[in-house]
Amino acid sequence: MMPTSAFIRGLAKAELHLHLEGSVAPATLLELRQRHGKAGTAQQVEALYRYADFAGFLTAFKILTEDLQDGDDYELITYRLMEQLKPENVLHAEVFVSVGICLWRKQDFADIFEGLERGRERGQRDFGVSVLWIFDAVRQFGPGAAREVFDLAASFRHRNVVGIGIGGDEVKSPPELFRESYQLAAKQGLRLTAHAGESAGPESVWGALNIGAERIGHGLTAGQDPELVEELAKRQVPVEACLSSNLRTGCCAAISDHPLRRYFDQGLMLTLNTDDPAMFQTSLNQEYALAQREFDFSDEHLRELARNSFEASFLPPEKKLTFLNFLDALPERAET
Repeated sequence: MMPTSAFIRGLAKAELHLHLEGSVAPATLLELRQRHGKAGTAQQVEALYRYADFAGFLTAFKILTEDLQDGDDYELITYRLMEQLKPENVLHAEVFVSVGICLWRKQDFADIFEGLERGRERGQRDFGVSVLWIFDAVRQFGPGAAREVFDLAASFRHRNVVGIGIGGDEVKSPPELFRESYQLAAKQGLRLTAHAGESAGPESVWGALNIGAERIGHGLTAGQDPELVEELAKRQVPVEACLSSNLRTGCCAAISDHPLRRYFDQGLMLTLNTDDPAMFQTSLNQEYALAQREFDFSDEHLRELARNSFEASFLPPEKKLTFLNFLDALPERAET
């Protein structure tokens, strides 16, 4: 963990690419295992958070979710996440829930959702953090399974579910497979995101745009196609950048290879995010500090990224304006 400046710590932020399950710290995972009568040590749990590549990360993520069994478990991890967001000065978060995995395991999702909402309500009361849910489908399970996830999202739309997305293996399941499901979700009033250009090439980002995605998760490989970069800049499609995630999964070989600063200079609308903060051993303040240290972002550049995070959110316009006014009221600089 690198030191963070007072400016970064005081900067009001939103986070738009954040997986609930990937926020579960080793200590919490051990607590969940003990709750369910499973044997295990802290060392065994911590070993799960070490992996060599993107495939290893997906396997670790899947194993971690095996210990999330009921609404009480989801209430706990939601509350713990919001507790973690408070000292990062994250005022609002749009949180992915791996509903596709819950359905694949044939879990009682009604019970799980009640737990999510109990945790969210307690967290908002105790920490003042705003949370909206995004229901995430596992793309390699196919478009039929995704449709089930999106239908559930529509049924809970009146209870803080704002959108849908697809995550998982881009190479095996390109976005075009989900065109019809995305069109139906949009008709039901849901907002659309998609992981794209993380482990597949720029064609994956084009595919996400072509099925209606309003935000692009990662977009790491978009820079390989100048026409795509121009399109993203012209349309101001928000790109949810995740620095530590891309490094830890091996999707980006070195921080110097990451296109973040190049995208910024090319006029893309960027936000900074942690993706799976516990699994990547990071926090949002760390991501801002990393961007400043490695890419020479000034404090005012970081303020622009923070502003983007609210503008690119799926919040109603009046709530966006409230957060943006709060951000604009902060001092231009803070002591470091």
